[in-house]
Amino acid sequence: MGMPETIHVVDDDAAVCDSLRTLLEAAGFTVRTHASGTALLAAAPDTGGCVLTDVRMPGIDGLELQRRLHECGISLPVVVMTGQADVPIAVRAMKAGAIDFLEKPFDDEQLLGAVHRALEQSRQIRQSQSVATEATERLASLTPREHEVLRLLVSGLATKAIAKTLRASPRTIEVHRARVFEKLHARSLPELVRLVLTADGKDGKSSG
Repeated sequence: MGMPETIHVVDDDAAVCDSLRTLLEAAGFTVRTHASGTALLAAAPDTGGCVLTDVRMPGIDGLELQRRLHECGISLPVVVMTGQADVPIAVRAMKAGAIDFLEKPFDDEQLLGAVHRALEQSRQIRQSQSVATEATERLASLTPREHEVLRLLVSGLATKAIAKTLRASPRTIEVHRARVFEKLHARSLPELVRLVLTADGKDGKSSG
């Protein structure tokens, strides 16, 4: 159902990767392992899922990997794994957007709990992106004039004020207004405003 979900395990220790893969696959997850942050970025994952990464690795560490994923527009929730001495780094990772961190040694239940939370966030992100894409596609169906009317509508102007601003008759603006509502599938002005904000990525529900 929906987009396939993959757990991306990133660790320079092959034994750790193999152990986590075995555990997660036994729990029914699809798993891909990567020996480095560079390898994960090269794979450019575009499915649903999450990233489970060691925070301390040669080359690109967990923090840098998180930053680069964001720069590349890869919106996979990140769970970082850390040793006791690296807890402050894990806290920095969470401030930068990581959903959780696991302090080694962690047990199976802690791991699976973190993965489930990350996957739930991944689904919410996908849903928000889908809604924003649909809103953008609807806006693209408007003519340039209808875009002007929409802009003035959501700024709070009434029909007569829009007509005066655009130097058109109120009747003409009413026609454009009706087409805007029809094309955007909106039944009220608040719905219209929400759709515009969603397409702009400013809707509170769309930010994750």
